Amino acid sequence: MKLISVMLSTAVFALASLMAYFAAGMAVAWIENSSAKAVEQRLTMEDYPWASVQTDGLQVILEGEVPSEAARFKALAAAGVVVEAARVIDNFTVQDRRPPIPPKFSVEILRNNTSISLIGLVPISADNTNFRSRIARIAGDLPVADFLETADYPEPDNWSSAVSYALLALSRLEHSKISIRENQVNIEAIGETAEQKAKFLEELTRRTPTDIKSKIVISAPRPVITPFTLRFRISDDGALFDACSADTPKAAARILSAAKAAGVQDGATCRQGLGAPSPKWGEAAALSIAALAKLGGGSVTLSDADVTLTSAEGTDPTLFDNITSRLDRDLPEIFTLEKKLLVNVTELEGQETPPELIATLSPEGHVQIRGPVHDTQAKRTLETFAFAIFGTENVYVSTTTRANLPNFWLIRNLASLAALGKLNSGLVEVTPGSVIISGNTGSTAAKTDISQILLDRIGNTVEFQLDVTYLEELDPLARMLAGPDCLAEITTLVTDNKITFEPGSTTLDSSSQNTIDAIAEVFNSCLEAPIEIGGHTDSQGREEMNLNLSQSRADAVLNALRAGRVKLKALTSQGYGETLPIGDNKTEAGREANRRIEFRLVPTEPATSQNAPVTDVPTTAEETSNEQN
Repeated sequence: MKLISVMLSTAVFALASLMAYFAAGMAVAWIENSSAKAVEQRLTMEDYPWASVQTDGLQVILEGEVPSEAARFKALAAAGVVVEAARVIDNFTVQDRRPPIPPKFSVEILRNNTSISLIGLVPISADNTNFRSRIARIAGDLPVADFLETADYPEPDNWSSAVSYALLALSRLEHSKISIRENQVNIEAIGETAEQKAKFLEELTRRTPTDIKSKIVISAPRPVITPFTLRFRISDDGALFDACSADTPKAAARILSAAKAAGVQDGATCRQGLGAPSPKWGEAAALSIAALAKLGGGSVTLSDADVTLTSAEGTDPTLFDNITSRLDRDLPEIFTLEKKLLVNVTELEGQETPPELIATLSPEGHVQIRGPVHDTQAKRTLETFAFAIFGTENVYVSTTTRANLPNFWLIRNLASLAALGKLNSGLVEVTPGSVIISGNTGSTAAKTDISQILLDRIGNTVEFQLDVTYLEELDPLARMLAGPDCLAEITTLVTDNKITFEPGSTTLDSSSQNTIDAIAEVFNSCLEAPIEIGGHTDSQGREEMNLNLSQSRADAVLNALRAGRVKLKALTSQGYGETLPIGDNKTEAGREANRRIEFRLVPTEPATSQNAPVTDVPTTAEETSNEQN
């Protein structure tokens, strides 16, 4: 009986377990079906017909081909609203398999007197080692702060061209910000003078590669002009400026318009700068020029706020009074007018002729000064002043002593010599009534500078005339040689005077020093350009030894030129050993030809993308014929 009871209890428990199992299975199936149905309804409502739903226990599996990553995330989010996000299994297949969009590569280069900074992202496939090497050559002794990052994406088509053009600009501009993009280079820089600004702007515009765009903004600091000066004359030879200053482009345009109405030919300019005594400088200058035009001759001088109107000899006093009175009334506030009705200079009492001092400056820099002085002390002062300007060895003074000279005589002579120092060659004639300065100059600002010197030191009371001619061949900037012209000059030098080395060594032959000096002189007349000194040998000896020898010889030439104070920063040396022969190494003549130094202009842009391509101009310098390698 006891056994039967045990068996019945076991059967009951087994039946209960089986019923619980089937009940749990039915519950799970119900949960699966309800979850799948709810998720399907949600996806249908959200308009995701490409999504199908499967279940595996409590897990909800989403399948199907998704049109994009964005749609995949939206579908998963929709399912997560119905069931717990942890139960959702993502088995979607994304149809959009496009590669990620590459980043926008760019570099910002900042250069000033103290350093060069690089910031940006560059493609890892670009020649970044060469890029950094060229930056280091341009920097010279300046530190380079390198914050460049790389990305493993293909190099853009125009990247190399943009980088090369940016490095050209960097080598020219010592105060600049250069931005490199894939197909554009933006340049912002400061030039030291207006002439330098124009030269840089012209060169960089001309040399922009055809496959990129450039945006170039170069500014030049406006000079401080003191005194702020304008001098305008009308004579039988026509109307002209001795000096013209303006504080704004608008003022310059107004002044030049008044001058044109008075008879000035096209081509006149006004130097813009700081220091105008009033914002109405342009108005005062235009009114003064117009008044002089009504008189028909004479001169008008503005020195800061002082206006001096001087008539021509023989001007009707009534007309002069009417015009100057009206000008005095119309001039803006703070400007004061001094009226001078010019009369013939009378001879000083007790003298047959008025005194005259004449000073000449030759193109070679020699100065001769002839004329009267008050006494021995005045002569010594005149000599000392001339020595300080022109040099002791270049001045010859021949004077006579006159006791009754005007009190202002020495001051006027000193001011005139200071003005003569602004010319390359010229003549100064000083009399009690006038100062006449004529000559040639290589500075476009010389006339203005001379006028400022005279007005500052002898005032508005003296009539002076300037006949100063600007000659481009005297302008240091205009005379500078571009890269190809520089190499052509060196070619001519070394064709007749070879650079040679002592046999088997890296020591320059003593006969080569004159050639080195001549080349250094040419280099100091060259615009900055990347020029390489290449060393080459013949094939005799070991290859590694020849490579080291060629590098040492190229370095020797570079060091000799640096010792000659060559100022080019982009002058480098490179040894090529026996790798670039120009002759047959099987013959003595060929080996001698291969032992050489070559100067060449390193291209800064690919020749196919340049508006004005730069070609290598090799300049060879042979070694002594009895030397090996």
